[in-house]
Formats: sequence, structure tokens, C-alpha cells
Amino acid sequence: MSEIRDALTERARALTGNREPFVRATVVRAQHPTSAQAGDTGLLLADGTLVGFVGGACVEASVREYGLRSLTTHEPLLLRVVAGAPSALLEEGAVQVSNPCLSGGGIEIFLEPFMPAPRVLVVGSTPVAQALVALGGPLGLEMHLTEDSGAAPRSDDAALIVASHGRDEESLLEAALRAEVPYVALVASHARGAAVVASLNVSEEQRAHVHSPAGLQLGARSPAEIALSILAQLIAERAERMTVAPVRDTVPVVVDPVCRMSVTVGDATPRAARDGESVFFCSESCRRSFLADPERYVIAS
Repeated sequence: MSEIRDALTERARALTGNREPFVRATVVRAQHPTSAQAGDTGLLLADGTLVGFVGGACVEASVREYGLRSLTTHEPLLLRVVAGAPSALLEEGAVQVSNPCLSGGGIEIFLEPFMPAPRVLVVGSTPVAQALVALGGPLGLEMHLTEDSGAAPRSDDAALIVASHGRDEESLLEAALRAEVPYVALVASHARGAAVVASLNVSEEQRAHVHSPAGLQLGARSPAEIALSILAQLIAERAERMTVAPVRDTVPVVVDPVCRMSVTVGDATPRAARDGESVFFCSESCRRSFLADPERYVIAS
């Protein structure tokens, strides 16, 4: 058991080092009969792959569904899987689902998402740039400061903030917009900022994504105040984006025609072809049952 835990710890460390999100799933309570026991642990990757053991195939299906939701919301969740009908009582931070595969018993699994710190690229050597880096770290942001105007914004960056005061700003802004960096800001006056944005070789829609002057209008004057207003705007926009799309829309979920469990659709999801369409299953066992008598389950579904 210790070897398995050590291997999972090393895997989690590697995922963190590679800036890959994952969910740690830990069995906190097991009511027998069930195949898992308290302390069993697994890691759910962003593609739906589950490493480790937290229960049988049907339990894994629920862990995938709600674990991927947890990655979307960035919030931990207590998952209760029961054999009978789930309770109608709603509890904050917890969800209860029915698992028809369980022969009595139940299991509670704590789902804890681990997200890479949002990477913010700051370009410039100005006091505002220095203040951004100083303030951003304590806010949980991974701040990268560079004076290199040839720095390449990445598609997984949370933000690009150009505070170089006129040095090769256009190429940086265009690269960030083409990479679809969510927050792009230029530290400049109203007049200069408008002129720079108008000169960008991008679409009008893309130009509208550039914040200039950067930051919320707080009456900021000092470099630290300006940096604070920019980071406040960045955080506000990130929070707004997280609430725009309903979670279920971001995690494709279908129903297994055999056991009627909810199943998340991913690269690792068992599937079979039927009449030119894909049918998805919680486990290989359900897939085999379907293939043995597909008409039975097509009619039932």
C-alpha cells in the first residue's frame, strides 16, 4: 500500500511540475459491502484517466464525472455514492448519487482539484512591472517578468501585461491575441493606448480584448496602486469567465444504456459503435453486456 501511495505522490509531483491539472480522489468513508476502503486514493487527470484505486468501475464513472466538474469549478467536493435512491437534501460542497452497481453499502470520496497557478507574463522593466510581480505572487499567480520584447505569449497563459512604455508593444499584443490569451493589457495613457490598439494587425473583435488603460478605474496614481488596479481587473475577469458556462456544458455526460449510470465522455471512456454512432459505457463489463445483446439495451434506452 505504501508503494502505491509513494507512486501516486511522485505522479502528483510530476503533474504539478508540468503544470498539469488533476484531482486527488480520497476515500474518506466506506460502508461495506464495497471494494474500496477508507484511505484508498487515486489521481484523476484532465483527460479522464484515473490512476490508483477508489472503487469499482461504476464508482470510477462517478468519480470521473464529478472530478472533471471539480476541475472546471476549481472547488473541492465530497462525493457520496449510495446503492439506493440519493437523498433529496442538498448540502453545500457535497453531492450524492445512486450507483445501481453497488450491492448495498456506500462510499464517500473527497475530490480535491489541483490547478496550476495562473501564469501571468509581464513585459517591461518599469516600476509598474516590478510592482505587478511583487503583488501577484501572494495572490496565487505565477508571475513571469521579462524585458525581452520578443517574449512569446502562450495559449495557456492567464494574462499578458505590457508595461514597457513604448518598446515593441504591438508585436507582443498581436501574439497574445492570436494565442487567445484571456486577459491582455497595455499600460499606457488613454491617447497612446488607443493609438497602439488601433495600429494592431488583428480584427476589430480582437482589438476590443485589449485593456488600455490597464486596470480598474480606482484613481490609482503610484506604481503600486496601478499594479493593484490591473490585478483586480484580471481577477474579476477570471471569476466572471468561470461562471459564464454551466458546468455540465463543459463536461460531456451521457447515460450508460446498460446500468443507466452517468458517464463522462473522454479518450479513456469505453465505447462501441451502433448504427454509425458511438455508445459510451461506465466500464468494459457494461460494454460487453451491450455487445452481447444490443437490441435489448437500445429498446430500454
